[in-house]
Amino acid sequence: MPQYNWLEAINVTEEQLEQTDQRLPVIWISALDCTGCKEAFLRSFEPSSLDTLLHFISLEYSELLSAASGYQLEEHKESIFEKYEGQYVLAVEGGIPGSDEYLMIAGKSVREEIIQAARHAKAVIAFGSCSAWGGLPAAGVNPTQAADIRAVIPEEIPVALVPGCPPIPEVMIGTLLHVHFHGELPELDKKMRPKEFYKTTVHMNCHRKAYFDQKLFALSYDDEGAQKGYCLFKLGCKGPTAFNACESIDQERCIAAGFCCIACSEKDFWDKGGFSGKKRK
Repeated sequence: MPQYNWLEAINVTEEQLEQTDQRLPVIWISALDCTGCKEAFLRSFEPSSLDTLLHFISLEYSELLSAASGYQLEEHKESIFEKYEGQYVLAVEGGIPGSDEYLMIAGKSVREEIIQAARHAKAVIAFGSCSAWGGLPAAGVNPTQAADIRAVIPEEIPVALVPGCPPIPEVMIGTLLHVHFHGELPELDKKMRPKEFYKTTVHMNCHRKAYFDQKLFALSYDDEGAQKGYCLFKLGCKGPTAFNACESIDQERCIAAGFCCIACSEKDFWDKGGFSGKKRK
């Protein structure tokens, strides 16, 4: 597998990299989430999250990652709306509750805060399957009436969905950096995902695909086939229907760890099986 080159992925040259002298302002608001997307963001390997924060983006607001807290942080967020109007990116993590009683920040409705922040933003990026599709908060009975980001912001605001549970760190940063270097969101597919990272299925780039082609399958997670690294399709792997960059970016993820793909980047993945994938005959 060729080594991942983040500059090629976002179509940036070495000359452009050297000429950048300003960072992209980012406001990151968390709704009904588990903080897993932010945890993933911190684990990017190329470029690292540290390099990204120091050289390319200015994370102006995050309930988890900001050094400040309380009224100081909330007042700073309000100032960013005016100072960088039309220039900052709004990143949203988590499903959006339909009622204020399920989540408020600093005494204010998180849903209204997201709507207000989106009005002043250059673009909105939904990080994770919860903000992209509704995710786990919207699964099943959905007592919170959780919805995805597109249900609460005006259609004219540019939006990119970066689903995954959590998303791939390099995809999150790659999407942000595309906006930083090009001034706009990357080309999106018909589901509003960055096409560069969601253009093929996990199966097509899977390092176990050769075993699939030879019809060599693991039949349990501890049989001889599993120990030899055989294909996990018969254990319920959803790689053939999941569009994501898990296997195309040179890092070990779920399948390399011996667990089948659960299609966490696809809509309603939890209600369609999630972790309880059924074996195939």
